[in-house]
Formats: sequence, C-alpha cells, structure tokens
Amino acid sequence: MATALFTRPADGDRSRRALRATWALLALVVMVSAVSLGSGASGVSLPGVLHGLLTGEALAPRDRLVLMEIRLPRLGLGLLIGAALGVSGTLMQGLFRNPLADPGIVGVGSGASLGAVLAIVLGGLLPVWAGTQWLVPLAAFFGGWGATLLLYRVATRQGRTAVAMLLLAGIALAALAGALTGILIFLADDRQLRDLTFWNMGSLAGASLAKLGLALPFILPVILLAPRLGAGLNALALGEAAARHIGHPVERIKTRAILGVAAATGAATAVAGGIGFVGIVVPHLLRLSTGPDHRRLLPNAALLGAALLTAADILARTLVAPAELPIGIITAVIGAPVFLWILLRQRPLAEG
Repeated sequence: MATALFTRPADGDRSRRALRATWALLALVVMVSAVSLGSGASGVSLPGVLHGLLTGEALAPRDRLVLMEIRLPRLGLGLLIGAALGVSGTLMQGLFRNPLADPGIVGVGSGASLGAVLAIVLGGLLPVWAGTQWLVPLAAFFGGWGATLLLYRVATRQGRTAVAMLLLAGIALAALAGALTGILIFLADDRQLRDLTFWNMGSLAGASLAKLGLALPFILPVILLAPRLGAGLNALALGEAAARHIGHPVERIKTRAILGVAAATGAATAVAGGIGFVGIVVPHLLRLSTGPDHRRLLPNAALLGAALLTAADILARTLVAPAELPIGIITAVIGAPVFLWILLRQRPLAEG
C-alpha cells in the first residue's frame, strides 16, 4: 500500500488515484491508531482491550485509567496536531507557490516560541493564581497569533497582501523573535532551561482531554474548511493576475489561508511545542501520488499528517521505554532523510 501511495502517477486522470490514496490513508490512520492504543510502557495491550470489548468483560481499573486518561487523549491530540501541520504546510506551499514553504513562514513558530519562553522564564514573577498549567500554552498561542497578525499588517497595503513582502518580513520577524528569545534564555536558570529545551523539541506527553478541548476549536474548522480554498490555490499557481482574471477572490484566499494556518499551527504549537518537518514533507509525498490539485491534496494532507505524527509518537514512547523521546526529534530524524530523498528524486527532472 505504501509503495503504491508514494510512486509517481502516469499522466492522465488523477482523480481515481487520489480517491484510492484517500482510502489508503484512512486505512493507515486506523492502523496506526490501533497500534498507538496498544503501545506504551504499561502492560495494557490492544488485544486485551479488544477482548474486553468483545466479551463484555470489564477492564481492570488500572487498564481503564491508562486507556481513557492517557492513551486516548494522546491519540486524539496526535491525530489533530498531525492533521493541522499537514494542512498548514499544504496551504503555505500553495500560497507561496514554493515547495520549500512551511507554516513557520507566517511567524507562528517564532512568535509561539517567544511567548512560551516569556511564560517559562518570567512566569515566576506573576501572582500565584496566574502560574497555572495553562500559562505556557496560552502564551505560546497568543505569541504565535500576535506575530502572524503583525506580519500580515506589515505585508498588507491598500487591501492587498504582497506574498514577497510577507516572506521577507517573516524572516525579519523571526530574527527579532529569536534575539529576544536568546536574551530570555540567557536570563533563565537551570530548571527553566530544561523546560525550554523540552518544549522546543515538542512532545505529546502532557496530552489530556483539557488540552484536546483547548486545541480542537482552533484546528478542526481549519481542517474542514481548507479544501474550499483548493480551487483558488490551483488558480494562484498561474499567478495572481491570472487567478483574478478567472474570477477568484485572490485577497480573500490569501487572508483565509494565512489566518487559518496561524490558528491551526498556533494551537498545535501551544499544546505540543515545536514539531518540525511534518508540514513540509507531507505535501511533497502526496504530490508524488495524487498530483498538484489542492482540492485533493488538502484532505489527504490531513490524513497523512495525522498518520505520520501518530506513528512518530509511537516511536517516541517505545524506543527508550519506559523513558520517552521528544517527538520533534523523531519527526526530524524521519522527515529530513525523506525530504532529502524527494529532492534528489526530483533533481533529474529539474535539470532536464
């Protein structure tokens, strides 16, 4: 199934190939979800859970606690964040018409990182009631959202957003946020430095129903509504002037894509920290199988992103069990070689 999914299709109608890819990805999501529910440092296994469900036998209290309070929220958060990153990366690559674009271009990553560092380093100066478990996630979300709005404001003149200005201003904003983050890291103590390191590498270890409920209202609408931008992104591939001539509302498409990515990626980063390579690799893998049509790319990107991040989480908590690796390390180790393979595979075509 995986071989058929990632092979380059022949010229012709790609709709059947895209539909087959969708069903294959749905099956992949189900499989990795089942493995995720049965994996972990505790002795709870998926066959034992299925046996209890089929025979009507009640699960042991400990097994029920592990399944309902730890594994199910973690699976739900992994699927949601993976889908958010996959869709966000596809939107950015379509908007910038650049296969190297990722959600970080619109300032979400740098802003969220600055917000989280502010909360971790300066949180001790706040009143006791403010030092809750939600301080870092909320600071990261509002930091990412604020950076995106600032960037959008800088790049917009007379109602039109210049994509080139958005890219250049994003680089400058990321540099400024990085400098401010560096100052705060210099002021941090050893405990805060450890917290910062683990946050920047990303993890689903703190998954809970509360965090899932916090991220869901921001991510799910973007995942569901993003395919409606597919036709407009296809038209933008011809250039903004051509897209306007065809009749697509170019500025509305750009605004919705940027704000959607900010909401989805900001919420994902807030509850799980920095997770790289998912948003940049997923669209590439899908183009090899289903072509460049964003009407099909966007829903399939949600499925592949969800499956990829869930699989990475399985590795993160089983490779060194009972300890756990940060999931950002796993996605980088998997994503970087895959991305390099894609580039090398396409190089002969580019040179030809």
